[in-house]
Amino acid sequence: MFFILSKVFQYIFSPVLWIIILFLLAIILKKPKTKKVLFIVGFSMLIFFSQPFIFYEFMRAWEIDAKFKSELKESYDYGILLTGMITYDSKYERINFKSSSDRLWQTMELYKEGYLDKIFIVGGSGEVFNQEFKESQILKDYLIKLGIPEEDILIETNSRNTYENAVEAAKILKPKENNHSYLLITSAFHMRRSNTCFKKQGFECDTYVTDRYAGKRKFTADLLVPKAEILDNWYLLIHEVSGYVIYWITGKH
Repeated sequence: MFFILSKVFQYIFSPVLWIIILFLLAIILKKPKTKKVLFIVGFSMLIFFSQPFIFYEFMRAWEIDAKFKSELKESYDYGILLTGMITYDSKYERINFKSSSDRLWQTMELYKEGYLDKIFIVGGSGEVFNQEFKESQILKDYLIKLGIPEEDILIETNSRNTYENAVEAAKILKPKENNHSYLLITSAFHMRRSNTCFKKQGFECDTYVTDRYAGKRKFTADLLVPKAEILDNWYLLIHEVSGYVIYWITGKH
């Protein structure tokens, strides 16, 4: 039930949905004063949530800072790679990589450079209906094609969200019983929630963030121009923050 509700709430938290509702109400309702107020609020929200500089400041406050490789240990027993980076086209048998696939490329680089003894890919299907899609299995097969030995790749295919990622990973690696070293690898916007969930399950992980949205602060004219894609980015940030709060309320981290 929690999994289903989380999927429903992720759409409720979309600023685009709020703005559309406000404009629709402004069109439908009859009172001129109410219509005016709704149009003003809707337009103000549209400007606010499409403004790059504002978004990047909020995202900068949320994202976990990156690390130099020199700050890492010489090697880790396991690099724990969180999924949520691809879709799969079964007709053409082809992986479609999303922006968060930077998690995969950074993990491969760390492995090739000797920082990771083994790669542990965590995550099954995050979809409500298509539970046959097992992302970690698809990514394992892909890494083997690229030359990474099969014996150096572990997977977990049962988890459907970040909380379950940590629970299912703990069942396999048993961090409370073993003295292994772990490097948790995921997107910068996702690391705060992920790391707290893994700590709850007994993991003491170093962290390595990827695909950062907000790096070094810049001041350019381009940051002041509203952009449609920023609306979608806000959805991502609000989803993460609300997920973190909900996990905290329900005791999942």
